[in-house]
Amino acid sequence: MASGSFKPGRLVNGLRGKTVPRERTALAIWFWEIDRVLLSLIAVLIAIGLVAVAAASPVAAIDRSTSQVAVNPLIYFYRQLIWVGIGLPVMLVISMLPRTQARRLAVVLTAVFLVMLLLVPILGNTINGAKRWIDLPGMRFQPSEFLKPAFVVTLAWLLSLRGKDASLPVIYISGLLTAFVALLLMRQPDFGQTVIFCAVWGALLLLSGVSMKAIGALAAAAMGLFVLTYMFYENGRNRINDFLGLGIATDTGPDQADLAHKTITNGGFTGVGPGGGQEKFHLPEAHTDYIFSVIGEEFGLLACIGIAIVYLAIIVRVLLRLLDEEDSFVILAAAGLTTELGLQAIINMGVNAHIFPSKGMTLPFISYGGSSMLALCIGVGLLLAFTRRNPFMDRSPYVVKWSGR
Repeated sequence: MASGSFKPGRLVNGLRGKTVPRERTALAIWFWEIDRVLLSLIAVLIAIGLVAVAAASPVAAIDRSTSQVAVNPLIYFYRQLIWVGIGLPVMLVISMLPRTQARRLAVVLTAVFLVMLLLVPILGNTINGAKRWIDLPGMRFQPSEFLKPAFVVTLAWLLSLRGKDASLPVIYISGLLTAFVALLLMRQPDFGQTVIFCAVWGALLLLSGVSMKAIGALAAAAMGLFVLTYMFYENGRNRINDFLGLGIATDTGPDQADLAHKTITNGGFTGVGPGGGQEKFHLPEAHTDYIFSVIGEEFGLLACIGIAIVYLAIIVRVLLRLLDEEDSFVILAAAGLTTELGLQAIINMGVNAHIFPSKGMTLPFISYGGSSMLALCIGVGLLLAFTRRNPFMDRSPYVVKWSGR
């Protein structure tokens, strides 16, 4: 073979040491364009979640057992395996979509689940004093979980239109949409999700170039709304009072935040060992809202720190991926999805560490829950779709770039 000939599957741009896939199938192209580091970090979280749910499942099983029926101690672990088995293919399929199709999918999902959110007061089922779930034959789901990632992308699309036509009132439209969703969520009540929706909107406004004067005015308005919430929103006021120790003294024992703090610190730095936790049996919803405390008791505070580092690594990886991105929509969408994921993780871990009041929020990819797992897989699928890029395009010696001269 001549020295200058090319053999498929061998080196291209030999000086760069890069290879190209021999096949040109959609799967091969996806494999070379996907952010495999980000995908691996998500897989690590899912694996940690399965171990954590297995540790917390006996607690939930005992709570739901009766004198006539004994629930399998690992029932929630088996169910979580099913949700992971459904969610991972959904994530990968969405990640294969071109950016335009991924954006359109998000807008359609926003419309669908916004309607579902409107139907919660009619079709919803009340659990633990909150009406957040819709019951259909053979299934129950939480519309706000599915709305979150799609709504973030829709907001990013709206705000990105400012770059094409500054006269478009997209800021007001996005604000009205966010306020409408917040109103529906507060009626459930779901203060934690309301905080996430509003915080992500604020972050997207900041990234889209809104003036600091406007951001300051929004921050002041947010503080005013927080005061009004405390004054007139009984559910939120009670949780804040309990967190600050200002609640009415009762003989019912410590509140949820105190129990979580006692559990997470019981294992010390290295934990009591898998299955050895005892304080976890006093926790409510140990397999969902307070699974981080179960991890702390059985695997130690070092394991909790490791999980926090994984979340931080995901955020840093996405930000690094966006450093040379030029599409304003992609920047806003990816940053918004990452903000949503990181904020949810921070709130859950903060509640378990007794830093924040109890909010009833799951730990992404680690807590048990079908709605949570599927919605997160949709969100990460969109994130992977927006951060895909051809690894050879920018490196090719045949790409001519304008030097500015």
